[in-house]
Amino acid sequence: MKEVSLKLHPLGLDIRAREGTPLIDVLHGYGVEFPCGGKGSCGKCKIRVLHGRIDSASSVQGWHLACQSKLSGDVVLELEQFETLIQADESKFKFTPEKGLGIAIDLGTTTVVCQLLDLENGKILGAEAALNSQGKFGSDLITRLEAGLAGHKEEMVRLIRRQVGEMTERLMEGRSETVRKVTIMGNTVMHHLFCDLDIRKLSFYPFESENLEMVNFRAADLNWSLRADAISFYPSIGSFVGSDILAGILATGMRRTEEYTVLIDLGTNGEIVIGNRDRILCASTAAGPAFEGAKISMGMLATSGAISSISAGKNSWNYSVIGNTEARGICGSGLIDAIALLLKEGRLGVFGEILSGDPEVELLGSVVLTQKDIQEFQLAKAAIATGLEILMRRLGIGVGDIKRVQVAGGFGSYLNKSHMKLTGMVPFAGECISQWGNTSLMGAKMFLFDSSDSPESILSVSSHVNLESEPGFQDLYVDHMVFQTDWGSIQ
Repeated sequence: MKEVSLKLHPLGLDIRAREGTPLIDVLHGYGVEFPCGGKGSCGKCKIRVLHGRIDSASSVQGWHLACQSKLSGDVVLELEQFETLIQADESKFKFTPEKGLGIAIDLGTTTVVCQLLDLENGKILGAEAALNSQGKFGSDLITRLEAGLAGHKEEMVRLIRRQVGEMTERLMEGRSETVRKVTIMGNTVMHHLFCDLDIRKLSFYPFESENLEMVNFRAADLNWSLRADAISFYPSIGSFVGSDILAGILATGMRRTEEYTVLIDLGTNGEIVIGNRDRILCASTAAGPAFEGAKISMGMLATSGAISSISAGKNSWNYSVIGNTEARGICGSGLIDAIALLLKEGRLGVFGEILSGDPEVELLGSVVLTQKDIQEFQLAKAAIATGLEILMRRLGIGVGDIKRVQVAGGFGSYLNKSHMKLTGMVPFAGECISQWGNTSLMGAKMFLFDSSDSPESILSVSSHVNLESEPGFQDLYVDHMVFQTDWGSIQ
């Protein structure tokens, strides 16, 4: 299948992709949000064809939904989402316009995303996305810490600072203005490795670092050519709950409401947040490696070649593969779908055993799911479920008190909400769950404006909970391993 050119306005990006590729596969990596998970129901991902053509299943007054469209030739698209005010909590984010430019950065363990904003109107003027250059030292936080302690920390700091600096340079190419503010969000390990802080206390029990505060830089400190008034890496909430979650709290609006909101970030750490305007509890879990593919035999990130979603057809399963290409593996959303369908069809036992007796389940092409993969999923879903139960107990609330559940993470755009509940990962009904994509980046953009809640105001009501030290943690974890979870005690 031939490659076609996709140009994005107003970003000025020129992307190559296969003809027939769904636009959701291309755009989600650049911070475009798909709150309904690509179902075409929220209307947030509007695009307009400026030149060329697309294969679209929806069109209203010249606007199409990206999640319902595919590439059918060379095309130039206008993104309505990048032409409107920043979105948060299903409404426009209100801010005081300011003169000048700002850069928001989500520094993830796996990927780095930067966006350039006009602070006078909130419009996104450019975007850069890339894999984290530290990836050669390991795909997860533990291997990064191990590499740092083994003598590679200086190189890791230099690599990531140079990469982010080059991304900001490309954003400002052809512009002479000084950037008023740069906001950087990331987990606590990324915070320490970018800011060149001591990582030893993050590597050993009780994993508590004293260096969680905001760190401010000048461009010269980072060897950047960028002209910027202020560059700040925002503070962490706890040793494994970073400023990416601080930004997520701001983005989801839980700090402003009396009702309780849940934020689940299915990224590297698998963080969970529950709270409202008065009190917010946060925890990290060991769920990330399974959902990001690290511990699944054919697992991979939500990138080209990954099975992203599976649904039951009349005689067989229907598969969606990111990038409209041959299946090479399966990402977190596809893994959840596969487990849920196997349970629904009675092909898995309550302890996760493949009832046919086979060592693996064949999926699409050469992609399979092994018995060990299913066990890794059970460990991950039990970590999320246990974290939710402990935080709700701490707050003295039940499932019925939760009004909104926001799911973030690299594969959030492809997530099937009902399948999350079917596996026992969460006890919440699908109608209260929404996918938010990159809440870290959204919060980073909101922090560019002085009218946003300050980091201090969020930190003042936020607490980090060490799940492993909670009484009964191990018993709860074992209980949630099985596929018949009893949430009765916190209903």
